[in-house]
Amino acid sequence: MSDKSIKKVCVIGAGTMGAGIAAQVANAGIPVLLLDIVPKDGDNRNAVAEGAVKKMLKTQPAPFMSKRAAKLVETGNIEDDLGKVAECDWIVEAIIERLDIKQDLYAKLEEVRTAGTAVSSNTSTIPLAQLTDGRSDAFKNDFLITHFFNPPRYMKLIEIVAGPQSDAATVAMVSDFVDRKLGKNVVNAEDSPGFIANRVGTFWIQQSVNAAFDLGVTVEEADEIGGRPMGVPNTGIFGLIDLIGIDLMPHLMKSLTSTLPADDPYVKIARSEKLIEDMIESGYTGRKGKGGFYRINREGGGKVKEAKDLKSGEYRAAARPGLVRGSAAKGDLGKLIEMKGKVGDYAWAVLGPTLSYAASIVPEATKTVVGVDDAMKLGYNWKMGPFEMIDKIGPAKLREKLASSDLPVPAILEQVGDKTFYRVENGKRQYFGTDGEYHDVERPEGVLLLEDIKLSSEPLAKNGSAALWDVGDGVVALEFTGKMNALDEQVMRMIGKAIELVKSDYKALVIYNEGSNFSAGANLGLAIFAMNIAAWSEVEKTVKGGQDAYKALKYAPFPVVSAPFGLALGGGCEILLHSDAIQAHAETYTGLVETGVGIIPGWGGCNEMLSRWMANPRHPKGPMPAVSKVFEIVSTATVAKSAADAKELGFLRHKDEITMNRDRLLYDAKQRALAMVDGYTAPEKPEYRLPGPTGKAALKLAVDSFRKQGMATPHDETVAAELAYVLTGGNTDITEIVTEDQMLKLEREAFMRLARNPKSQARVEHMLETGKPLRN
Repeated sequence: MSDKSIKKVCVIGAGTMGAGIAAQVANAGIPVLLLDIVPKDGDNRNAVAEGAVKKMLKTQPAPFMSKRAAKLVETGNIEDDLGKVAECDWIVEAIIERLDIKQDLYAKLEEVRTAGTAVSSNTSTIPLAQLTDGRSDAFKNDFLITHFFNPPRYMKLIEIVAGPQSDAATVAMVSDFVDRKLGKNVVNAEDSPGFIANRVGTFWIQQSVNAAFDLGVTVEEADEIGGRPMGVPNTGIFGLIDLIGIDLMPHLMKSLTSTLPADDPYVKIARSEKLIEDMIESGYTGRKGKGGFYRINREGGGKVKEAKDLKSGEYRAAARPGLVRGSAAKGDLGKLIEMKGKVGDYAWAVLGPTLSYAASIVPEATKTVVGVDDAMKLGYNWKMGPFEMIDKIGPAKLREKLASSDLPVPAILEQVGDKTFYRVENGKRQYFGTDGEYHDVERPEGVLLLEDIKLSSEPLAKNGSAALWDVGDGVVALEFTGKMNALDEQVMRMIGKAIELVKSDYKALVIYNEGSNFSAGANLGLAIFAMNIAAWSEVEKTVKGGQDAYKALKYAPFPVVSAPFGLALGGGCEILLHSDAIQAHAETYTGLVETGVGIIPGWGGCNEMLSRWMANPRHPKGPMPAVSKVFEIVSTATVAKSAADAKELGFLRHKDEITMNRDRLLYDAKQRALAMVDGYTAPEKPEYRLPGPTGKAALKLAVDSFRKQGMATPHDETVAAELAYVLTGGNTDITEIVTEDQMLKLEREAFMRLARNPKSQARVEHMLETGKPLRN
């Protein structure tokens, strides 16, 4: 790889994809130039690009991780500002999918770009060879395809296609940048129509729709059979089409059928349904339109979910079929396709052709089965890739069933014989290659995963809610393992075990796991059970046990680094606050949300947030500014919308670091911990001077105002009063010192008073039953 690096990016095309790519570059802290056409009307020649940035600042889910990131986007237009691409190290073209327009732009770029600048297209359909036709050898050397998935901030997949003349160093530079800086997982694709994910995904969607019409399966039945049991997102197939837009289907069909050979299986199944054509024509294009295969009918003041009847074309109340039961409902694909009646018939009508097709594109679309599986898991959020599904069914069984159904049996499926496409050998995961041999699944440098460590080792300790793992170089990882990684007494015991173990035999501790979320907080089910039987001593014991465990972590004689991702709420947030350092994934959504269930943080969260805001050099000095800020954040159950936002809210310190690629999180956290080992000393215990009753009275005035405006309920006032009592130091005076232990005692006492309150108990029960807060 050359010594070239990417310090500034230009994105041309400010549509949904182009603007989203520009936002993600800015999220990485990299300046980006966003260009689009000059509008026909108006005096502002940069209106299109400027409008895209303004729109993104209002869009949810947000393309920008912080408003600060938006300031890194410079806007302009192609006519006046194309010369500025000479300042950029990578130019991303994300304009309309028309070959002639793209080629015209490339001709202009060739005149103004700096030699050696990487140029890529975000095309999802046009082969690279056609894009660069007529361009110079120098341009072809610097050209590649970088196919992002929408929305660019949240979708992990990027397909990269290099041409025969693409410079290897340039491709490596872009690949490394999108991996480390933009947080994408690179899958290398060949220069074939549709590349990987959209080729398989479009076939799967088309086949699923065809089979529903052909077999008389309703949209709800199709989504139940073809959703969770197959490891597909809960939307199922028709729900997914509504999400991405029904009007996108004809465009995908047209682009693929125009580039694939006539004998390709997709070309053979591609067809249009009059019902769908009529829906598009009348504006029923899915969630972005008046409705789609599903809609919410709000007539009569209510909200009724309705589904489209595929036979009559009319809407009716959506049903819950409940057809798939037992192991088939939990992902037993072999059982699913063998079920009698419409369940088995539809499951096979979808899976049989789809798995056959996916297997047929290796090595045409990508060289390995891993490429296909990764593309579908990352690009379409499948839990299993097609070859992992084949292993689940059994390659031999699938081969036999395909043959008996007169479906194609791809060469690689014949070649694997009685083996499987994946196996574990000598503690390493291996895949079956087109050469008939097994090869190790390789990880990029700087990627360390617990799932790999578990293949070759046993946990150092384990119980029902947590485990400890040796992750090398003297570092131990504490893994939460319960449902939603909820925290309970077993986790607290494992924290004690971790401290004992690391103190005697290791160097540092990393708190990390590979679940869907870091931790949803304390186990509310156990809490409400104890409340319902009035086991108050047990409740207080749990609160005190959590405080003691977290405090022991904080003052352990070795570095503790937390590595959060996804949700890190309540007690999950508090464990971050007690860590020496945080190495957060960029998509970390953290906050102290206890007020939403009628209580306050009980495991030291109040104390730690006060300490952080008082130490914040950017915040006004004195006790009341910090108290007011923490009260505002905690009383409103504010949750950070990204790791960058968490820094602004004080959940992360400004010295804490952010990892963009989720797969690099454990490695980065481990390196952070090791860097802290030499000369490590535990933090000093904080002491506070707090305003006491006068401060509490000031906070009460603010809450009274919210109540009068209808923004706070009566019980909100009760909860806020207890929070204010803790944050202002109880009955202290500004001249007195309040210790950490005194703060924890105040927190514990306030927590217990609220736990005994029936209105708080009602909030906890409502959250458990509905997943939503109760406004009582």
